[in-house]
Formats: sequence, structure tokens, C-alpha cells
Amino acid sequence: MSTRKLYKISFLSAGRIYELYARKVTSSELWGFTEVSELVFDVGEGLVIDPTEERLRDEFGASKRLHLPMQSILRIEEVERRGVARIRDAASGEAVVTPFPMPTKAR
Repeated sequence: MSTRKLYKISFLSAGRIYELYARKVTSSELWGFTEVSELVFDVGEGLVIDPTEERLRDEFGASKRLHLPMQSILRIEEVERRGVARIRDAASGEAVVTPFPMPTKAR
């Protein structure tokens, strides 16, 4: 069993609830913010199973640290193992489906 801590962070942004996993959560040097670093993403090889996971990796994968406003954080949980990173609609709670690119019709 790994001795490194793992956190599930749920926060609100642009009407959506983001759920990410990280190894480190601390108080930020910026007043009113929480610092989240060492983000953990599924680095599976081959076929992309979950396009939402890939979208989150594209958006946050190059980030060294996230400084999240305290009022946007819904929950921080210490967990034993990583689950699925996801984006949900804040109003309904339903998963936001990231559609696969559709071919455009030639004119």
C-alpha cells in the first residue's frame, strides 16, 4: 500500500463541478486561495476510454499548481485510491459528456 497521500478535490467553476485528484493540498501564499499540486491523471496507454479524463488532462495536465478560491471548493477528501476524474453540471449533478469530434459535412 502506498504511503503517499491522495486527495480528491471537488470545486465549482463556470457552472460545473470539477473532480480532480492530487497528491498535495495546502494553504496558498495568496490570501483566500487553496493550493493544489501534483495532480494525478490516468496515463493509460492506447485507446481513450473516457474523453472527459482526457479533457481534464489537456486543461490541467501542464499546471504545476492550481490556486483555487476557497469559496469555490466544495470538498477535499483524503482517499486510498484514485477514482474517475470528472466534470458534472452544478445544477443537475449529471456528468457533462464530452462528445467525440463529429465529422463535418463537405459542401
